[in-house]
Amino acid sequence: MDINLSATLERALKEELSKREAAQWVEENRAAIKSYNDIVEQHGCFGEEFREFDGIVRCVPQPK
Repeated sequence: MDINLSATLERALKEELSKREAAQWVEENRAAIKSYNDIVEQHGCFGEEFREFDGIVRCVPQPK
């Protein structure tokens, strides 16, 4: 097998950094996301009364 270790490690490092940055962003914004979701739960999404399809709409994904 011909594996380019440098490229493989670089790709793995980029993926890991991306995952950690996303997790950090969610943690840093957890309170704002919850607050926004509470407002949406109380009042609905902006323009919701104009939508022409059925189903649940989530304006912001729920953090894990």
